[in-house]
Amino acid sequence: MQFQLTRRHLLVCSAAGIATTTGLVRAQDKPPLRFIVPASAGSGIDTILRAVTLPMSKVLGGQPIVVENVAGAGGVPGTQQIVRAAPDGNTLGFVSNNHTVNPNVFKKMPFDSLKDITPICVIGATPFALVVNSKVPARNLKEFQAMLKAKPAGHYNYASSGNGTIIHLAAAQLLEELNVEAKHIPYKGMAPMVTDIIAGVVDFGIVSVPVAQAHVKSGALRALGVATRQRVASLPDVPTYAEQGFPNVDINGWFSVIGPANMKPADIKRIHTAVLATFATPEAKDAMSQQQNVIHPMSVEDSRSYFETEINRYARLVKKSGVQVD
Repeated sequence: MQFQLTRRHLLVCSAAGIATTTGLVRAQDKPPLRFIVPASAGSGIDTILRAVTLPMSKVLGGQPIVVENVAGAGGVPGTQQIVRAAPDGNTLGFVSNNHTVNPNVFKKMPFDSLKDITPICVIGATPFALVVNSKVPARNLKEFQAMLKAKPAGHYNYASSGNGTIIHLAAAQLLEELNVEAKHIPYKGMAPMVTDIIAGVVDFGIVSVPVAQAHVKSGALRALGVATRQRVASLPDVPTYAEQGFPNVDINGWFSVIGPANMKPADIKRIHTAVLATFATPEAKDAMSQQQNVIHPMSVEDSRSYFETEINRYARLVKKSGVQVD
């Protein structure tokens, strides 16, 4: 999904510029703020969060921030820890599209992806890219499509960060658009899958641009396309899917701060204000620009509505692609 800046979003963003440390001044007296990331270290959302922990700590009056990665099973175990945490504002989650994909791909879930959490702020989105290793001869999507069609179904394989994850779904949607088939190899996170793509253990995969860009620039990976409306600045020579004749693949990775259900309104407001102020700092702006992330924080109300919309959107995509996890 492509994000559009609305007047309401701009008003929310502008609030960060006038945000004060009211309610944050005694942060140094509080225990560390614990962020649970339901993904592996080195994954897209992990990279984003770790880039802003220092400015966020400063915004929170010096309160320490601890990042804990709980990878595997599409992020369900990690999210379960968020759901079970005390709703006191001291344990939060940093989640991606997977949170709204999971109820549509898992037959059974140990929690309700909307009722058991508090959406606090959908912050922005990061673009995805199709990457191949040096052994793959294709240089663009047309050549890639022809290469897969020339071999029996399943001859080529692709990695994902886990069965039923947004990375898996993004690849499945692209393959469907190209009308080709490949064997799916799920991993426990983006970092190990990228390692194996580079090593030639698997042929290709969809990865976030922040994770891909260094490997593309070094020549370890080749990017064949990006799933954005416009090319990304860090990969200026990589055309979009639409430029290459495939405009119907519309998945990018959004990221959001959430908490457990039943958080107090004062804690929700405090965290939301801190998120706005954090992503308005020069340090965070610079880091997000380098990673090619598009930042447009939503209000608490809009974030909840967005979660509901995304759950419904992925229900349609999952049904169409046939992706399901036992």
